[in-house]
Amino acid sequence: MTTWVGRTATEIAAAVREQRVTPREVVAEHLARIERFDGRVGAFRTVRAEAALAEADELLSRDLGQLPLAGVPVAVKDNLAVRGEANRNGSAATPDTPAGEDHVTVARLRAAGAVVVGLTNVPELCVFGTTEGVHGTARNPWDLSRTAGGSSGGSAAAVAAGMVPVALGNDGMGSLRIPAANCGLVALKPGHGVVPAGIGHGDWFGMSENGPLATTVEDARLMFAVLAGTEQQPPAEPVTRGIAVSVRSPLAGVRVTRPYTTAARQAAALLSEAGHRVRPANPPYPVWLSTTSLAHWTAGTAVDAEDLDPRRLARRTRVHAAVGRRFVTGVRTGVRREQLRARLAPFFAEHDVLLTPALARRSPSSVAWHERGWLRNILANTAYSPMTPPWNLTGWPAMAVPFGTLPNGAPCAVQLVGRPGSEAALLDVAGQLEVLNPWRRTARLD
Repeated sequence: MTTWVGRTATEIAAAVREQRVTPREVVAEHLARIERFDGRVGAFRTVRAEAALAEADELLSRDLGQLPLAGVPVAVKDNLAVRGEANRNGSAATPDTPAGEDHVTVARLRAAGAVVVGLTNVPELCVFGTTEGVHGTARNPWDLSRTAGGSSGGSAAAVAAGMVPVALGNDGMGSLRIPAANCGLVALKPGHGVVPAGIGHGDWFGMSENGPLATTVEDARLMFAVLAGTEQQPPAEPVTRGIAVSVRSPLAGVRVTRPYTTAARQAAALLSEAGHRVRPANPPYPVWLSTTSLAHWTAGTAVDAEDLDPRRLARRTRVHAAVGRRFVTGVRTGVRREQLRARLAPFFAEHDVLLTPALARRSPSSVAWHERGWLRNILANTAYSPMTPPWNLTGWPAMAVPFGTLPNGAPCAVQLVGRPGSEAALLDVAGQLEVLNPWRRTARLD
């Protein structure tokens, strides 16, 4: 008997379009896997079992041949509206009121034939790089003692555990790339304005972007095209690109550990052998990047928490928002972001792609971080994920790509960054890495 769990979104959609399997059969198999394993993984805040099966049946009234995601089960991060479901954003302070309509990205997925099977766990207000709170804890399916990462941790855990082939998340300071790197997935944070945002109260001043989490570059490319409202572009013919490789942390005082520096250097060597112009080069990160990142990170939370009862927020969130309130006015001017773009633009005029480690070290243990102090959370997050914030501040596209393994057998990863409008180029380079250094798609939980 053919099983559709563990198959890619591309494979599933093709089989549904060709009527080799029905949408209900595909969705039912994935719901059964969720029921079997999510008690251990903690990917979902809520599962839409009955609604998802009904929506799968409704697809049969449509022209399946025209649906790029026909019958594909997807998970949606719990800070985006799904019609008929509450949007809790990981908090006890948010209202338990069903959304009247889908977020535009969810609507685009459904229009393409995808079936939303559930909403995934996030840290409160999607602030931190670990996912735990009043609604659940998302663990890394490759190592259940470790966090899946955050803030799209539940979405990443769902894909890595084979509960869905693709998931929707978003990224304000690394929230797609961090959990993707932990969980062995491909994630794309598009450049600013490429995919509709509409996240929280102002997208963290325009830094947050919606994007795909997938097990393959082909699936990431497919889902990105749907989210962006464009035709899917096939991989380009091999093009020689200028690739800079840097293993230096953008944030002063943070050390990148050997497994991640080794992964970046090995990926660079493979791309060089494939014909790219690869050389070591460090972007001119300014000394004020650390304080600017903290100001934007906390100010975004301050704005999102404005209309919530602080008594119902976790202590780490209350402190984060309180720190951020003093920065909101300055952050809104966008001055530092413009200065950062101006400083880094000449580097990307010289290099097509920047290759870096995706993280500095493996993810923290899966513990009740939401019950720990603010400073302890800040230090833990900064120590393991310093590589991602600059590219939210600039608004330029960036990807996490699996590459190699850590000493405990969990996935390792690299990051690819490009100038504005280079999403297709990043996907092409990621696709080459996928061929040159294949990775396993999903964790074994049996």
